[in-house]
Amino acid sequence: MTTIALLSQSYDMSHLVASIKRAAPELDVVMHGEPRAAHAEIAACWDPPRGVLANMKNLRLIHSIAAGVDNILSDPALPSLPLCRVVDPQHARGMSEFVTWGVLHFYRQLDRVMSNQRRSHWFRPDQTHPSQCTVGIMGLGEIGSRVALDLHRLGFSVRGWARQPRSLAGVDIFESDAGLHPFLAGTDILVCLLPLTSETRNILCADTFGHLPHGAKLIHVGRGEHLVVPDLVEALTSRRLGGAIVDVFPAEPLPADDPLWNTPNLIVTPHMASVASSETIGLQVAQNVQRLLDGEPLQNVVDITRGY
Repeated sequence: MTTIALLSQSYDMSHLVASIKRAAPELDVVMHGEPRAAHAEIAACWDPPRGVLANMKNLRLIHSIAAGVDNILSDPALPSLPLCRVVDPQHARGMSEFVTWGVLHFYRQLDRVMSNQRRSHWFRPDQTHPSQCTVGIMGLGEIGSRVALDLHRLGFSVRGWARQPRSLAGVDIFESDAGLHPFLAGTDILVCLLPLTSETRNILCADTFGHLPHGAKLIHVGRGEHLVVPDLVEALTSRRLGGAIVDVFPAEPLPADDPLWNTPNLIVTPHMASVASSETIGLQVAQNVQRLLDGEPLQNVVDITRGY
């Protein structure tokens, strides 16, 4: 019997046992710490304890339970084995819904309306055409492209920045390091949907904020490690940025004493923008296990050199 070990040092993965068993009843699914886990052939992970994977001598496949794999790649002792991730067909839709809400929140000046309510101040913002609001999408993979096209269909002026050349109908594309500052200079609402790599870590920093128009807004739904927290606090406090919605953080759950909770003009959301369902995770992990056993090509394999 093939054994899958569920590994995480920060997330309760016990709910995935049933979903994997429903997809493949013949698999033995155990939690990290159970005796059989050390001998498992498959590791399904989110933020696994450092060094544990290297000590699993029968391991043949490492599988993230999400789209992101940076929390796995950060293990310096990571064994040289196939690494796969979950790609939920509904994930892009959920992310697009969340980002669209954030864009509308700022575009319709609901942040200002909410502030006025706390002061019992009646003020009706002007309503403008969405084409007068430019949304800049950092990261144009499957999800970023979906978000960009959905916003374009709503009438917003949309631009995107990517490391590699892209082409999206109706979206102005900026590429590589040379295109970053021109991209930022014309962006009213910046949306971060980048993968986490050595090049993108800490990219949401004072320098990036300084190249945006004064009063620009931020929607951060990428990876927590993109964000330099003190720089965001300073940009919002000084009103260099006019507002922000942040859904992902360097440390999660966000500690109760973190300054972000009380930073002005900031909405904190609990990593809820879009989450793969347990059933999707269980099915995709089970399918890749079967492919491994049958000697077939694995699905959603990560390019280790690119980090996604």
